[in-house]
Amino acid sequence: MGSAVRCWLCWLAVLLTAGQAQAHQSEIKVGGYDFPPYVMLSESNSQVRGLVPDLLNALNAYQQRWHFKFVPTSTKRRYRDLMDGRYDMILFESREWGWQSHDLDSASLGLNDAEVYVAQLSQAQDQSYFDSFADKNMALFNGYHYQFAGFNSNPEFLREQFNATLTYSHESNLRMLERGRVDMVVVTESFLRRFLQENPELGKEFLVSQKYDQVYRHEVLARRGSELSAAKLMKLLQGLNRAGQLSPVLERHGLHNSLPE
Repeated sequence: MGSAVRCWLCWLAVLLTAGQAQAHQSEIKVGGYDFPPYVMLSESNSQVRGLVPDLLNALNAYQQRWHFKFVPTSTKRRYRDLMDGRYDMILFESREWGWQSHDLDSASLGLNDAEVYVAQLSQAQDQSYFDSFADKNMALFNGYHYQFAGFNSNPEFLREQFNATLTYSHESNLRMLERGRVDMVVVTESFLRRFLQENPELGKEFLVSQKYDQVYRHEVLARRGSELSAAKLMKLLQGLNRAGQLSPVLERHGLHNSLPE
């Protein structure tokens, strides 16, 4: 057999193997809404950045059984989209964020984050500033469930009870604080960590609360009957962690790896 024929047969075997692997690969759709640093969507939802898409890419490179695809949703639409089958699961979520009435498969991600209060140091002076929200203008992320508000995300409630300005950007809220347009911001600690690394001069202007509004007990929530269960996803993440491929993804977005091996 000539070398050219042998080479052709080798390439054919490679293509057949790849085709068989792809044929056995199941697609898992993972939903996500604008939630920096976990998901950062463009206005048209055509582009996505953040921890979740980077984590899905890492999972796709790590194994061949499942192909993870990101599906954009919104803070309000995410409940219906999951139950209607538009996507199969959502990561870095919590049952307390409006999912209590839904029958879902879930598992703790073992990765924690938190929300902190931020104020202008010149106005706040010390930590006692965060003891009361009376007579303070707050900038909040529209659609989020805050513990200080009893996890009530209704915009009118937040405007009336907490004089809240609602936006769709943590950075916009921090910039409003910088310019003195609001008195207090509630922001994800991981996002704030990266923001201050990129804008170190503001670290001297802001006072960050030592207390948390809430500590995120991140979960994966999956629709009942989904081909990939929450427990199976956790096994994949643990494998990714043992391979040393999880920490770089988390640290790139300001999170620490607390997932047990």
